[in-house]
This record gives sequence, C-alpha cells and structure tokens, in this order.
Amino acid sequence: MNDAGGPGEDQVTTVARALLEMLGRAGVETVHGLPGVHNLAFWREAGPGTPRIVVVRHEQTAVYAADGLARVTGGLGAALTTTGPGAANALAAFGEAAASRSPVVLLATEIPSGLARPGVVRGVLHESRDQAAMFEPLAKAVLRPRTPEEAVRAVASAARTAMTSPRGPVYLDIPADVLDAEVGPSDELGRGVPARIAPATEAIERAVRAIESASRTVIWAGGGVVESDAGAELAALAECLGAPVVTTFAARGVLPPEHPWLVGLPPHEPEVAAYLGSADLLLVVGSQLDGASTRNWTMPRPPALVAVNVSETDLAKSYQPDVAVLGDAKLVLGELVARVGPRGSDVRALAELRERTWDRLRADEAGGPALAFLDALGAAVSSAGATVVVDMAIPGYWYGGYARVERPRGLAYPIGWGTLGFALPASVGAAAGGRPVLAVCGDGGFMFAVGELAVLRQESLPVTVLVVDDGGYGMLRYDQDRAGDEHRGVDLFRPDFAALAAAFEIPAVVVGDVEGDGLADLLREALESGGPRMVVLELALTPPRTTSPRWRD
Repeated sequence: MNDAGGPGEDQVTTVARALLEMLGRAGVETVHGLPGVHNLAFWREAGPGTPRIVVVRHEQTAVYAADGLARVTGGLGAALTTTGPGAANALAAFGEAAASRSPVVLLATEIPSGLARPGVVRGVLHESRDQAAMFEPLAKAVLRPRTPEEAVRAVASAARTAMTSPRGPVYLDIPADVLDAEVGPSDELGRGVPARIAPATEAIERAVRAIESASRTVIWAGGGVVESDAGAELAALAECLGAPVVTTFAARGVLPPEHPWLVGLPPHEPEVAAYLGSADLLLVVGSQLDGASTRNWTMPRPPALVAVNVSETDLAKSYQPDVAVLGDAKLVLGELVARVGPRGSDVRALAELRERTWDRLRADEAGGPALAFLDALGAAVSSAGATVVVDMAIPGYWYGGYARVERPRGLAYPIGWGTLGFALPASVGAAAGGRPVLAVCGDGGFMFAVGELAVLRQESLPVTVLVVDDGGYGMLRYDQDRAGDEHRGVDLFRPDFAALAAAFEIPAVVVGDVEGDGLADLLREALESGGPRMVVLELALTPPRTTSPRWRD
C-alpha cells in the first residue's frame, strides 16, 4: 500500500477514496484495473494511504490479475472496471475465479444515478438493463449499493464474504456519480480474519471410528487444505496413519515433494488409480471431488469414504460419504491427529510405486520429452524460488499434474473453469507476491492477452513468459487426430515472438531443444534478472493422462 498521509479515517472524504481505503483495511495492497469515463474518480483519489492501482490493458486481465494475486498470497484480490462493456469484459476471468474459489472483489461502476430510469434503457453511455445480473450465475454474492453509505458498507461486506470459507469472488457496482459524493468515517471493517468453522464432536468421533476400523487409508487432499494452511496437520496425520496422500491440482505443493507419504503423481495414472482403489478407506479433505480430478467420477473408489469440507454442499454432491465432517481442514485434521492412534506402515510400497510409475513415464513416447521439459523448468524454478502460473495448454497440463511444486501456492493452474489465456494476465497479479514468476503459455493462449506485455514492461514486473510454440492449438489438434478428423481451425499463423517481445522492450531468446540449448540455464537467468523476459521454446508435446482424451489410455 502507498505510505500513509492521505485523509484520516475520522474525516469526510469522497466515496471513491473511502472505498480504496476500505480495500486497504481489508489487507489489499495492490488493485488491478482499467480506467474509464465512469471510474476515473478512483485514479484521482489514489495515493498515500490507499492501495496502489496497476493499470492493465484489458478488463479481463484486471480480474485474472486479482485472481493470480489471491492464489499466490492467500489474500484478497481486487479489480476495478468501468461500466457496461468494461464490466462485461471481465466475465470470463470472474468465472475462473468462481470455479477455483478465489477471493476476489470486482468493483465496477454503473451509469450515473441521475440518468437511470427503473426498467427503462434509454441509451445512456454504457447502459444495460441489469449489468449485475450478468455476474449472478458466477458470483458468491452480487451487491448493488446506490448511496454513499451503502457503497462503503458493500465493499466491507464484499471483502468479508470473499474471504470467508468457502471463498469466492464477489461483484458489486456503484453509480459513477456516487463515487464523487462525500461520505463520513466508517469502522465497517478491521483486519480480522474470518472465524474458522469448528467441527462437531460427534462427527469427529465417527470419523475416528471409521479410520481406526480401516486397515489401509488413503488421504485425498484438496485446495481446502491449502486455504486452511493445514499442511503441517496433513503431514502429521499421514505420518500417524502411514497413509499415502494424493493431492488435487489445487493442493499441489501442500506437502514438500520429498515427503515419504506424498504420492506425487496424479490419480489418472493407472498405477496410482489401482493403488487408490485397493485401499479400504478414502479420507477426502477440502475437495469437492470434481470431474477433472476423478475422470468424471469414474476413478476406482475405496469402499468407505470420509469427507471433510467447509461447504455442506461439497461434502456429498459428487459421492455420498459414509461420514461427513463439516469443518475447517486445519481444525479437523488437528482433531484427528490428537485422537487417532499411530499405526505402523511400510512406506517402501509407495516408494516402489512412485519409482515404477516415473520409470514408465520416462520411457514412454509421450512422457519422455515432457518430463525432460519439466526437469528443465523445475531446476530453474527451484533455483530462483519462483512461482509458476500455467495456462490451459499441453505444457501447462504436464506442469500442473507432474511437476515438483515445492510449497503451497507455488502453482496457479486454471483447472477450475479451464480458461485458456489465463497464464500471462494472471502472472501480472502473481508478481505482487514477492517472488519471480514463470508464466507457462502455449503459442495460442499467449495471444489472448498479448497486450499485457506492456504492463510487464511498464511496471518492470519480474515475470518470465515461456511461450511453448507447437504451431497452434496443440490440444485441439490432438483431439482431431484421435477422432480421425482433418486439422481445421487449429494450425495458426504466429508472429515472430522474439521480435514481438522486443517491440515491448522485453529481452527474448528462442530455444529449439529442451536439453541441448540449455533451457534450464536460460530460464534461471531470466527468472533471476528481476524484470520481464521471454523465452520461446519450439516444442510439440503429447498431452498427459490428466487430459480427458487420455483418461482411458
């Protein structure tokens, strides 16, 4: 946040200033947005005592960047857009935040209240019949404040709602003229953390009985474990039970890669699926058991299921659990560690499974080149301590499911809604997390938000963009090949990516081979440069088994 020195909390100020201050009191230090004629008041009032506003080149990026920031920091992300098309441009990114449960507040404007007529669209600039209604199917909450006092209360409520588990994005819009109105001091929001949901004792006792009656338990850890900061409790329970831990995409990094009970491979691999199916109890913590993780609910399932979640809906919407525990993952896991007796278990079988599966993948025609690619990225990322943001592209699928992720929130992966074009704009926000960022893009998805290279350059953000160029939409080309179809719509003209980067004054290098051209060293150098860089890798990979066309391979 900008240094203190603006209007104090006991003074009358404009609504625009009060809303920025309110976001700051919610812990927001950086807001991403795009100015328009209706929301310029935010830029006028920004300054000492308010979050810094980073101007992006498209409203979609404002929300992607807020989402990226929220994912890598665990804090609240905030985005600003103007009325009408500005708000509408943010919808796809807002949908990804919703599907991935990211705590984001999108603050849009509406037409001036003096020009609005209930139920009538008169052609006011940017006017629509009900702008907020576009967001209702996606948002955790939609707020329509129309007075200065309502606006201040709404932003405070939006921040609390977005950060309360289960988290999710909140949309609100405010008439443009209200931003200029004066408003008095407010104590609506402090820095308090939303209370955790404590589990019922009876539910804990039933879970303990189920676990103690099982001869072999497997733990399925989801994003709720990361959200709850429950990695230590997860590790303690796994060690107590001798229970292998399978992580969803959202939970990658929740245990260190070298943890002996971490499976470290996705459940889509046949060895892991068989191992999981041979257990007699599956303990699911913080996961809704979504289609992407379970191969549309066809994975082998142990006969007994204990589910732990902060969302009552998510406890049983995919599989009916034998025991359901409504509660925060950290609290529940802590209770289980305290109550379940330790049992001896041989970790060698899991180690052998990992070794056997990795050996098969490295010898495989599809897996060999992909794992060499991941080795190069992993060496650079580990050396630089970088955060990785990947796109819905074949290299992103491999990284999202198979790479070493060394810490929680070390990977941002848009598997929630599957939005192509996520990586570059989300990296703008992820760079606010204090670490260098590697954005892994395909050549097709990169072009969705190519204008954000200007933001990387203008803000001198420590983002290295890796463009893996396979000549078009590689995943869709693979789909057409499997179906026996001709390639139509998937082979794309591409610009000279290095020259494009140079036009934005971003140093770039082109690599034609993963190993021979020193990809790891080039990426390490780029990540450690402290500024924006681009590496173009000419490489075509086969999709991994985590992608739906290969679920039955």
